[in-house]
Order: sequence, then C-alpha cells, then structure tokens
Amino acid sequence: MKKTKKIAVFALCIALAFTLSFLETLIPINIGVPGVKIGLANMVVLAALYLLDKRAAFAISMIRILISGLLFSGAFSLLYSFAGGILSFFVMLLAMKSKKLSILGVSVLGGAIHNIGQIIVAAIVLQTPRIVYYLPVLLISGALAGIVVGIVSKIVVERLIKIDKF
Repeated sequence: MKKTKKIAVFALCIALAFTLSFLETLIPINIGVPGVKIGLANMVVLAALYLLDKRAAFAISMIRILISGLLFSGAFSLLYSFAGGILSFFVMLLAMKSKKLSILGVSVLGGAIHNIGQIIVAAIVLQTPRIVYYLPVLLISGALAGIVVGIVSKIVVERLIKIDKF
C-alpha cells in the first residue's frame, strides 16, 4: 500500500472508530449494569489488526480511546478504557498471530480481556479487591459484545479484502 493511501486509510479508521464511539453514546442501553457497552469502535480496531499493521491498529485504538474519553467521559473512564484497550489489544494480537482462533474468537477473547483490564484498574483505584465480584457479569457482557463485533468485523474484513486486495 502506498504511503499516502496508508495515511488516508489510517485517518479514516480513526474517524470511523470515533464516530462509532459517539453513536454508541446515543444508544440507550440500560440493562442495569454500569459499564456495559457493545464496543462498536472495536470493529475498526479488529479490522485494522487484520488489514493494516499492528502499530497502526494499536494507534487507532489508543487515539480513539483518548479522543472519546476526553469528549464523552471523565478521567476515571479514560483510565479504565486505556487499561482494557491495551490489555485486550495485546491479547488479541497474540491470539491472531497464533492462528488458532478465527476473527470471531479473537474478538470474543478481546471483549472478555478488556473487562479484566478494567476490573484490575478499578480494584487499584477503589482500593478494594471486592470489585472482582463484578467480573462474571462483565465477562459475559464482554463475550457477547465480542460476538457481535467479531461477526461484523469478519464480514467487513472479507469484503475489504475482495474489493481492495489489502
């Protein structure tokens, strides 16, 4: 991929991830469990992981978390998002490189691991290990969100490969 095209695709990915983060704030999901989200922007990060290089995918994830955190949430949410985002990214990268999981499996793993990262930070910030009791709920919601993100990402990646020969 030419450098100018790579820069344009990178910028579009950041814009799309940010837009999906914004749209997610408009979806009135209230299942009585704080912190549960679909993670629509993770579709862009997952697709970038498979279509672009790992550095670009990581940068897209971190820039999106920073911009969304500054605009839509507070400092603690930003801290939780960075912890979950960093941990899930590297676990997804390892899972992808192992070639033992499909993109759907990588997504489900990433969704669950994201919540583990958030719980670790929450336990440190709140200075209580009792927050771990909340983990099963978050693992289930993370896995379900990972399924949705993984299915859509798989379709997007397959179509983009056919169209553009990434």
